[in-house]
Amino acid sequence: MRLILRGVLFVLAFSFGLNASAQDTEKPKEKPKKEKKEKPLKKKELTQFVDPFIGTGGHGHTYPGAVAPFGMVQLSPDTRLEGWDGSSGYHYSDTTVYGFSHTHLSGTGIADYCDVLFMPTTGDPQLKNTDYRSGFSKKNEVASPGYYKTKLNKYNIEVELTATTRAGMHQYDYPNTDKANIIIDLQHRDEVLDSWIEVVNDHEIRGFRRSKSWATDQYLYFYAKFSKPFKTYGIALDDKLQTGQSKVQGKNVKMYIQFDNPGEVVSKVGISAVSAEGALRNLDAEVPDFDFKKVYKQAKAAWNVELNKIQVEGGAPPKPQQAQEVSPYGYPTYTKKGVQFPDHARAKQVIFYTALYHCMVAPNIYNDVDGQYRGLDQKIHTATGFNYYTVFSLWDTFRAENPLLNLIDRKRTSDFIKTFLAMYEQGGLLPIWPLASNETYCMVGNHAIPVIVDAYAKGIRDFNAEEAFTAMKAAVNRDQFGLDNYRKTGAVNADVEHESVSKTLDYAYDDWCIAQMAKMLNKPMEYAEYIKRAQYWKNVFNNENTFMQARDNGGWYTPFEPTEINNNYTEGNGWQYTFLVPQDVEGLMKAMGGKKDFEIKLDELFSTNAKLSGREQADVTGLVGQYAHGNEPSHHIAYLYNFTNAPDKTQYYVNKILREQYSDKPDGLSGNEDCGQMSAWYVMSSLGIYNIAPGQQQYQVGVPQFESIIVSLENGKRFNISNTGATVSRENNFLQGLNLDGKAYNKLYIDYETIEKGGTFEVFSGRIANKLFVQDLEKPTSAIKDELIVPNPSILAGTKTFKKPITVEIKCIDSLAKIYYTLDGTTPTASSALYNKPIQILVNTTVKAVAINNGKSSFIDEATFTKIRSDIKLTLTNKYLPNYSAQGDETLINGIHGTANWRLGNWQGYQGKDLEAVIDMGQVKPIKQLSLGTLQDSRAWIVFPKYVQYWISDDGKNYKLAATVNTKIDVKELEPQTQEFAAAVNVKARYIKLIAKQYGPLPDWHESKGSPSYIFADEITVE
Repeated sequence: MRLILRGVLFVLAFSFGLNASAQDTEKPKEKPKKEKKEKPLKKKELTQFVDPFIGTGGHGHTYPGAVAPFGMVQLSPDTRLEGWDGSSGYHYSDTTVYGFSHTHLSGTGIADYCDVLFMPTTGDPQLKNTDYRSGFSKKNEVASPGYYKTKLNKYNIEVELTATTRAGMHQYDYPNTDKANIIIDLQHRDEVLDSWIEVVNDHEIRGFRRSKSWATDQYLYFYAKFSKPFKTYGIALDDKLQTGQSKVQGKNVKMYIQFDNPGEVVSKVGISAVSAEGALRNLDAEVPDFDFKKVYKQAKAAWNVELNKIQVEGGAPPKPQQAQEVSPYGYPTYTKKGVQFPDHARAKQVIFYTALYHCMVAPNIYNDVDGQYRGLDQKIHTATGFNYYTVFSLWDTFRAENPLLNLIDRKRTSDFIKTFLAMYEQGGLLPIWPLASNETYCMVGNHAIPVIVDAYAKGIRDFNAEEAFTAMKAAVNRDQFGLDNYRKTGAVNADVEHESVSKTLDYAYDDWCIAQMAKMLNKPMEYAEYIKRAQYWKNVFNNENTFMQARDNGGWYTPFEPTEINNNYTEGNGWQYTFLVPQDVEGLMKAMGGKKDFEIKLDELFSTNAKLSGREQADVTGLVGQYAHGNEPSHHIAYLYNFTNAPDKTQYYVNKILREQYSDKPDGLSGNEDCGQMSAWYVMSSLGIYNIAPGQQQYQVGVPQFESIIVSLENGKRFNISNTGATVSRENNFLQGLNLDGKAYNKLYIDYETIEKGGTFEVFSGRIANKLFVQDLEKPTSAIKDELIVPNPSILAGTKTFKKPITVEIKCIDSLAKIYYTLDGTTPTASSALYNKPIQILVNTTVKAVAINNGKSSFIDEATFTKIRSDIKLTLTNKYLPNYSAQGDETLINGIHGTANWRLGNWQGYQGKDLEAVIDMGQVKPIKQLSLGTLQDSRAWIVFPKYVQYWISDDGKNYKLAATVNTKIDVKELEPQTQEFAAAVNVKARYIKLIAKQYGPLPDWHESKGSPSYIFADEITVE
């Protein structure tokens, strides 16, 4: 009852606010008041709330080491050399450390970096990592922003690390020993293409490492200085000491330096992608002396400046519990009226500020102090008036990380965009996933585009907008990753390009962003072109099952299971990608049947008990039903209820995700951190605002998670958010009322320009959903209303091949469109045959169709149906894998040949057993030649058979060997390729038995050594 009364009071307060607002409009207009300047906000000590160990467990893939905000150096321990959960070089569950390297990636799903390893040891120096590594205890580990500390149990050495932007600082406290060493290992982790080390004098060394991993050609120079002279040293090539050499070059270079009972030694190391001289300049400019405490103090101060851009107070209150010494969160308890409570509010602030910290460890500054950097063209350039960055995980960060920085770090955002344009000038393409002067082309889409457009829309305009617009168009009009197919047919098709659904949806969103830029630059022709392309999502929407589904052979990819993770989606399935239309939510809602049906579909997403199916995909985690918070395509979905008549469900699910998918433990992230995106979602959602479509001004209103939030803007203003209800419930918070600057606010969104002006946004919340209040709030908008397209028709038969006649249907989701078709290969027009009933196919036929509505035409849809030869019968002794079934039992004799891109689905996969098949030709016939088409992609575990044998028989019982064909291609050839195992036999037989011998376990050099390889086959040819 008390809760209900409180909710009523909130509504009354809100209603009073409305009346007051109405009365205010009748007053005479007052003279405009002079703007009051905000008083400087008192800085708080916020680094105390950051725990860098959050995300180092589970699949978070973060590192705990020392880094300055957006720093070039990430000085951190390396505890794991391989495996997916070793992507950052560290995992919280490990208790062995190999050393401390100077570069690390934060939360990526692919391993790289960990360059230039330093490891202090004692005794005779050992140069193999299995010899010099050491155990360590978790109780001795300490980490905070800009600082890391541990103790090496094997050597009794205490290690402390700190960092500036371009330099790392090590402090080693040795026990009494006349053999105190530092091992420097340049072979550590990645494949080394070239390296060298040179001793400059007894206090200084320098070196170079060129390596190949995710970044296929990475340059890194370093310069190291030591606080005490080393008495001796040794440099090894291929683990053999090179006597008397002060410089050694090769692919396996390591060295040791040795001190005589030095006590405490400080090492400071500058790095550069340009030169050893650049590394020295970086070192001398940022760390002029050996004062470790001073550098740490500077790092801590730099982090406090960044973290104070958002100040939060309060949070969910504790529940009364029995007196206890330590809270469940590991923080001290406090006492109120004799009852002890765990400090949940502090725990919540730890999660928040650690998330904010993670938003500021990447991207990384990449230019030296003099502005020089290595560009994507591998040439040396100079950044003038801005900093050049690398490590842009754009597919992830465009969603929340970059919009967050648009609010609190606009100067840096401007530098990002200038970096993008420099990359375009030097490489001809806006970045996709750039890493250390390499474009990795990782993930799908061209998501530098929304970052640029969102910044421009929000007033960041100190860059060449015309050049940016030209670069955007160049990015989406190149012929790569299915973009040519997308432009030609209005969708990426599954039989042309893998991950076709995801690519279509991502490309359509990027095109919408270009349309917004065209509008802002007053380019109506380009706006019309790209706003049409922004609607191509309609061409992969199957309105009969209301899912985004792959297009294949003119129809829909079958069989279709929305829970299946397969090669039609990028790290996801039909459930997660069906809602990826942030630019046209209202259009998607209409296609699903309206608001109520859209709400029901969202309900089913979040509540279904259906489990993931298809291939294993470690990225798809953090499940709530089929919503997957551990991967980015889901991140906007909870906010889509704001477009329905049930916005309280946005509040419910956002609260649920915040509460259940994040914690203050090492495994406190539900998926990869992905360079800040996972944390940025938490930060933005905790503020109670979220931009589902960067490039748009509107932020969705959720529920702020703190009693007081102060966002300091770069224009000197402050945007204050309050929610006294944040102290009411540890679980659910629902909107009860909204005020903006003391007046009632009646929208479920808030515009950027409102935030930019500064002010106070008051949110009143309670434990019970106030459906009447939120239903009356003005809803956000997301609709494409210009240049509406006619969606493509779909040609449906359920098969590509047939023996008996089949029936073909043609449909279009536009019920008002008329469909015209041809069967002779010509292009259909309004003068072609009008489709009005199913078509019967008897022979090899290509069907083409077009949908026309009021003079507007869709793209031409095309399907080819092939008749399988009926004179042979195939029997498979060993069954193919269900995930790699292609067209089913007759795939190997259906006349369709696969390409080197196995992800397109024409290949049949076998694992653990040999491929063994028998062909019955009905009677004894002459056979000239036999062949089997196969594929190899060693990185994906697909390896050519060792050999293929062809056996022949007249009775199907007694076989004799006709031919053996050995593979001609080694497993070490990593590029995807096909091979025909062909043999001229010139015999007569009725039965042919084919045996393709598995390669077996993957070789020792493979990252998945010992795992069973696959055979992929596509066609048995009998001539």
